[in-house]
Amino acid sequence: MKEQTSFLKGIKDGFPICIGYLSISFAFGIYACSCGLSVWEAVIMSLTNLTSAGQLASVPIIVAGGTLAELAVSQIVINMRYALMSVSLSQKLGKSVKMLDRFIIAFANTDEVFAVASSNEETVGKRYLYGLILTPPLGWTLGTLLGAAAGNILPAMLVSALGIAIYGMFIAIVMPKARTEKPTALCVAVAIILSCLFYYVPTLKAIPAGFTIIICAVVASGIFAFLAPLNIAEEDNDQ
Repeated sequence: MKEQTSFLKGIKDGFPICIGYLSISFAFGIYACSCGLSVWEAVIMSLTNLTSAGQLASVPIIVAGGTLAELAVSQIVINMRYALMSVSLSQKLGKSVKMLDRFIIAFANTDEVFAVASSNEETVGKRYLYGLILTPPLGWTLGTLLGAAAGNILPAMLVSALGIAIYGMFIAIVMPKARTEKPTALCVAVAIILSCLFYYVPTLKAIPAGFTIIICAVVASGIFAFLAPLNIAEEDNDQ
């Protein structure tokens, strides 16, 4: 199979991801600063992490003075899918992608980068992948900087409205699947119920926010992995 080696083609394919990240990270920047982080703390977080769900979950833990163990476990649970995506993507890598290249590329292997790289009919080479991952981190970091800075000058009412935009993004991701698949909808409902219990029940409310996220995610997904497991054979046939 031919190997995709064009650096410029990689940049071209990655630029729409960069533009899309600007709006999402803009909302994250506003949210992070409204919770008490400084502009540069928010920017450094985006520059070194590149994970919207992980960053959103980490802000309350950091602001509340949570432990490093709490922060680490929450990130492992939330971002475990990236390990699976990297394993899958490794099947598409050309011979030019060496071990060091894999570590560098893995850092920027987001959902969107994975989707674009995997959709190539050819195997993907080092030059193409470096082009693909060049602009998305820049868009994510720049958007965070702009959002964090804007939070200090925009009216409080507008900042409050924009601060919930990132939650709207996650709702938009989950709802289409929840509307068509009953197990997904029920899993979401169970996670919401558990979250409410941890928020309103006095004994459970004492549990740190980071561990609450971990417990709700693991319990809800574990229940429905057992009750309604995916039929991998049917999924492969559909594709």
